[in-house]
Amino acid sequence: STATLQKPEKIYLNNTNIMHALSERGVDLGSVRETFFFSQLSTISELSMPLKGDFLVDNDFTFEIGGKSKKRKQIAGMDNAWVVKDDVEFAAGHEIPLWMFGFVY
Repeated sequence: STATLQKPEKIYLNNTNIMHALSERGVDLGSVRETFFFSQLSTISELSMPLKGDFLVDNDFTFEIGGKSKKRKQIAGMDNAWVVKDDVEFAAGHEIPLWMFGFVY
């Protein structure tokens, strides 16, 4: 499809601070969240881009990254799939706070 040609693959930096240093107009919060998640897990796991969700970890676990109001819409009906939310304090069901992944590194 032409949509595949119009939307390039994402590039993630190793550190969210680099994004701020390189940007002249500010950074997209969603990109910062995804970069943080990527930087924490890429040191211990294999990450790839799934058809649904933002990340496939070790070819088994799917994660959708977002803010406090993020829902399971993109990963609905999938096994081994979680929403990783920024601005929440506690895990509940298939939702994990983004800050918890900072302990992985």
